[in-house]
Amino acid sequence: MGSATPLRSHARSRGGVGLNPWRRKLRLGAVAGVAVAALIAAGCSSSGSSPSSSGGPVKGGTATVALPADVTYNWIFPFSAITNSSVYNFEQFQWLMYRPLFMFGDNGISPASNYPLSPADAPVFSNGGKTVTITMKGWKWSDGESVDANDVLFYLHMTMAEKANWFSYSPGLLPDNVVSATATSPDTLTLQLNKAYSTIWYTYNQLAELTPMPMAWDVTSLGAKAGSGGCTTDSAADGWAHCKAVWAFLTAQSKIASTYATSPLWSVVDGPWKLSSFSTTGNVTMVPNKAYSGSPKPRLSAVKFVPFTADSAEYTALKTGQLDVGYIPAADLPQKPVTASLPSSDPLGSGYTLEPFYNFGIFSYQPNMNNPTLGPVFKQLYVRQALQETVDQVGMARTVWRGYAYPTAGTVPGQPPSQWTPSVQRENGGAGPYAFSISKAKALLTSHGWSEVGGVMTCQDPAKCGTGVAKGTRLSFSLDYSTGTAAFSNEVAIYKSDASEAGISITLVGQSFNTIVGEASPCKPGPSCTWDALMYGGWLFGAGHYEPTGEQLFETGSESNSGSYSNPAVDQLIAATHTSSSLATFHEYASLVAQQLPFIWMPTDYIVQAVNSKLHGVTFNPLFTLLPEYWYFTK
Repeated sequence: MGSATPLRSHARSRGGVGLNPWRRKLRLGAVAGVAVAALIAAGCSSSGSSPSSSGGPVKGGTATVALPADVTYNWIFPFSAITNSSVYNFEQFQWLMYRPLFMFGDNGISPASNYPLSPADAPVFSNGGKTVTITMKGWKWSDGESVDANDVLFYLHMTMAEKANWFSYSPGLLPDNVVSATATSPDTLTLQLNKAYSTIWYTYNQLAELTPMPMAWDVTSLGAKAGSGGCTTDSAADGWAHCKAVWAFLTAQSKIASTYATSPLWSVVDGPWKLSSFSTTGNVTMVPNKAYSGSPKPRLSAVKFVPFTADSAEYTALKTGQLDVGYIPAADLPQKPVTASLPSSDPLGSGYTLEPFYNFGIFSYQPNMNNPTLGPVFKQLYVRQALQETVDQVGMARTVWRGYAYPTAGTVPGQPPSQWTPSVQRENGGAGPYAFSISKAKALLTSHGWSEVGGVMTCQDPAKCGTGVAKGTRLSFSLDYSTGTAAFSNEVAIYKSDASEAGISITLVGQSFNTIVGEASPCKPGPSCTWDALMYGGWLFGAGHYEPTGEQLFETGSESNSGSYSNPAVDQLIAATHTSSSLATFHEYASLVAQQLPFIWMPTDYIVQAVNSKLHGVTFNPLFTLLPEYWYFTK
């Protein structure tokens, strides 16, 4: 079992989660895919043990699973803008019903492609890497139609029509790099690309973004004939008018969450599960899709997802036996032994087993480079360095997270270990090039023309402060953070306190995860671009982006580049990772990101999950791939 998401590759809420959430992606390089999987497997090995069965497997039963605090599913259409892109909506909701073209992650710890669980066979590259052939397996939708090449073409056409409303879009990449797309047979889709790409990168970070959509969705009204919307057969000749109309209809329907379980649209599924009930308050129940073509078939009768407003309430439900799968908040865990991944004692007793849940992701907050007042300030590298130097990552990991966390230092996750990590990220105990030092942060600001006025650093010398920073500008900003997790709230409070000692004034604004993700959209400079900094949690490398390159997060103009960061040198190296499988090229890119601080890095926590001792087959994949079809109860 396994965000944000989170999209983004996925956004993720901080702290414990029953189905730890996020948003985005993981990326493996061409020659090194298997090696990376092995390295991650080594880093993720659980010190927990599966319980021995007290009896044989039981067919049926309902598994009750905790949602993360203050999080609910709120988007069913597997095509979304960044404002609805999260690991909750993608990997842990939509994917149970609507399988992406290629699945990644297994019912274990592998982050590799999983073609047995995918509705298509592995892609075949030819013509020097410029032609891609995708062969569908002949699965069926629950309405009896085939999951075929046209279903993939339908989604691809929609990306061409609605780039601005697709969270995965980065200029020049999919769909811009597709010269032509043709269903050469009912089960075969052939793509001609504008140049040769790394086959692993193109599979893991481009083709993985696609999700087949049924002809029952290619409509502009309920009850319309399947395919009558015309998006599947549309083209740029009419400005993608048919696809735009279909997108508008499906998007409007996805906004009516109260009809998710009853709409004839969303009942057409090709995954192993379908909705039985859906409440806008967060209670969601799924039951097996009896028409599922893949394997394994679900053994449970249902999976029930339960919402909580705070992790304390979730933990109470766990302790009183109301949950089969949940998480133990950091505050309720014993201090972790340094050499272990799990506590030395189980606070829940023999009724549950414990497992560590690492995630191939990064945690940070994003400053808004286009904010009318603070944007010019955030664009100064020395300011971002000062902001980073007031983050005591090592101390927070030890105290706030009780040892169940580690520093974030750049675009490559600190855990599990992988060959993608550049040496600069290993500096200062894994905190990267900018170790915690309030005195250095303060000296850095004063050397660039700032001095404290009323306890707040204020620009006194615009010539030193930097381009666009006016005299009298105060280094004071609001940090919107996700509520519901006590440890996360403690973390931002510590950061606010430490930053104030360097003359940096931070106003904390607690909001729900969904609210902050809804704000996390790039905005053009102007009076409406008002947010200062957002901290919804983190980014999972997943949901269509599985190699940790930076086209979504850091590339100029990307729809997921919420803070509007722009650096030509970073853009150039991102482009290089798309065509080269050289590890040296990737390290050059990752090192520059670590040094340039497009985000302000925060500690990455991992979760200690609790599973009912009679529920088996439950695993926690670092990509957050959720596969309850493997689960079963024993007597």
